[in-house]
Amino acid sequence: MTVRPMVNRDSQFFWDGTRAGELRIQRCNACGARRFPPGPACQSCDAYDRGYDVAAGTGTVFSYVVHRHPPVPGKELPIVIALIDLDEGVRMVGEVVDVSDEEIEIGMPLRVDFNRIDDELTLPVWRRAEEMP
Repeated sequence: MTVRPMVNRDSQFFWDGTRAGELRIQRCNACGARRFPPGPACQSCDAYDRGYDVAAGTGTVFSYVVHRHPPVPGKELPIVIALIDLDEGVRMVGEVVDVSDEEIEIGMPLRVDFNRIDDELTLPVWRRAEEMP
């Protein structure tokens, strides 16, 4: 069993993107401001004219935690969770895989990858940038 994210009309574009292998960031069509997490109105100009950009999928670790307890359904502990500064100027929380809790460090370059859970859910995960092709 995998813990599933809540999908709603504000985040549907993001999850459609992960299924397509894209990391999408909400963009205001009125003023161009980017934001994550997505929401109904622009925090810069209050417009409801939403679009998105496809991110490069690269960034660096701004901060991180190592989750050791309690157990998480479908996950093996410990889980490395980072706050990632994307190159597009927004921050995103994500799971860092194939990097041990002793190796993770602030400033580490990361690249997004996608973990297909089933036909309905593909989760973004993050790997050390130099480990990706």
